[in-house]
Amino acid sequence: MKVLVIPDVHLKPVLFVRAAALLEKGEAERAVCLMDIADDWDCMFNLDLYIRTYDSAASFARAFPDTLWCWGNHDVCYLWNQRESGYSAFAAGMVCRKLMELKEALPDPGKIAFLHRIDQVLFSHAGLSEAFVRACAGDLPEEDTDAVIERINSLTWTELWQDISPIWYRHRDMGGRLYREKDLLQVTGHTPVRKIRRKDNLIECDVFSTLPNRRPIGSRQFLILDTRTWEWKGIS
Repeated sequence: MKVLVIPDVHLKPVLFVRAAALLEKGEAERAVCLMDIADDWDCMFNLDLYIRTYDSAASFARAFPDTLWCWGNHDVCYLWNQRESGYSAFAAGMVCRKLMELKEALPDPGKIAFLHRIDQVLFSHAGLSEAFVRACAGDLPEEDTDAVIERINSLTWTELWQDISPIWYRHRDMGGRLYREKDLLQVTGHTPVRKIRRKDNLIECDVFSTLPNRRPIGSRQFLILDTRTWEWKGIS
């Protein structure tokens, strides 16, 4: 299956417009959004931009109901009232309401979770480490990926608000082994990169994030991935 991946959004509603155009052209069969919909540099009081971005996300969800959504740290921090860099106390109430509207736009609640799997490809905001699986699902057989996913998707902020969780983990900086790294391909955002890149069985694709002066860091391409063959490309 060909999947279009929407990486970290960070108040860029145009991402949903561009992704919709690519899907309508037949470039992919469905989409996965790695979220972090809220927050960007110096936008903490720009409620109009928050509203337009969340409304674009909800419209995209209704137009493409097969889309999968992966919670990011800049999403759940509002639901869990956990302050972090970029958090907008001014927009917090509205963000929570808009996230509920996004969930209501989905055909079923399982479309939004911390982890999703299509074929042998695992999608999450930041990546799933072997250490986190041992800590939170160590009683399950490691090879039972669906059971591991179900367990982690049921966790609460007390387990997930930590550096090695799939909303925070940075494999490049923290090291360690990825979960089933010889058998599964993982696709993540969270860590800005200049271009989409694959190293071993990890693809990083956060190429829409910016520097504090709002200059782009990355190539601003979407990842198109064949989940059966693992062939991929970037597309503008």
